[in-house]
Amino acid sequence: MEDLKIRQKIEAQEYKVLSSELACFAKNTKGRVISEDESPVRTCFQRDRDRIIHSSSFRRLKDKTQVFILSDFSHPRTRLTHTLEVAQIARTISRALDLNEDLTEAIALGHDLGHTPFGHLGERIIDSHVSFKFHHSLNSLRIVDYLEKEGKGLNLTFEVRDGIVKHSKSIKGIEDLVFGKQPFTSEAKVVRISDSIAYLNHDIDDSINKGIINIEELPEESLNIIGKRHGQRINTMVESVIRFGIENKKIGMEDNILKQSNILRNFMFENVYIKADETEASIKAVEMLEYIWKFYEYNKKIFFLDFNIKKEYADYERMLADNISFLTDNEVIVLYKRLKI
Repeated sequence: MEDLKIRQKIEAQEYKVLSSELACFAKNTKGRVISEDESPVRTCFQRDRDRIIHSSSFRRLKDKTQVFILSDFSHPRTRLTHTLEVAQIARTISRALDLNEDLTEAIALGHDLGHTPFGHLGERIIDSHVSFKFHHSLNSLRIVDYLEKEGKGLNLTFEVRDGIVKHSKSIKGIEDLVFGKQPFTSEAKVVRISDSIAYLNHDIDDSINKGIINIEELPEESLNIIGKRHGQRINTMVESVIRFGIENKKIGMEDNILKQSNILRNFMFENVYIKADETEASIKAVEMLEYIWKFYEYNKKIFFLDFNIKKEYADYERMLADNISFLTDNEVIVLYKRLKI
């Protein structure tokens, strides 16, 4: 059968249209842990994107909490809609800066695969019960490396794996690193800042829709500079990243826009994120997850049956973390009710 050589054509086009200073070229990938034959029609980063989209962890994101537990009809963002918003913003920035959109999209679509049921609440509960550091970005990498495809993993490229594990920010600010290391590629840095742009703005939007805050409560100077409407704020931040990239040949945000974005972010932490953990639904979510963890901690045989564990691996608390973090919000609710009978 004749080789279509479409991949080679795309790789050659990348050298013609992408930035020689900033972009990561598919041809120059550091490769996969397990070597594979190349696709005749897709670059390595296109294949990574497709593997992530077809994974069971990606599908489960639609039933996992972003910030607000899915208990009413206000239709708040889920992990899946958040992921799609990040991908859209990141691709816009990448295209404007002549970066590799395929790599950007793959990282964006995979960055939150490791999130637990009930958002960061679930993450903190699991972390409190294990002897290792449980963090959603580390769990995302574990999923693509070891847990997907019945333990075979997705065998993604180095660049996508690096972007997934280094996407997180600390509470200090948009540009503050969690693990102390910058991502390897410009595309990963774009996803990192796009993640902040997406969640900050859609969380403001969801908070207003749910009546938790009013637009008038947000810092007035920040709104005057960045924008009073949802779309305006996203556009201002995105254009700021693009201008910064063009002028400085690196990924970042202009000082004043970054300052005002962090002021809005701090407002959300003080007035929304902390209070969201204190709602009746959040308190119930904690109760359910704590009960499920402790039940299985002392009932290993039932855990093996309930989660269809055919082969024991690593240590037991790692198995609990892997399987409980995999659950969706609704699966936790159903499981809790069954175990309480």
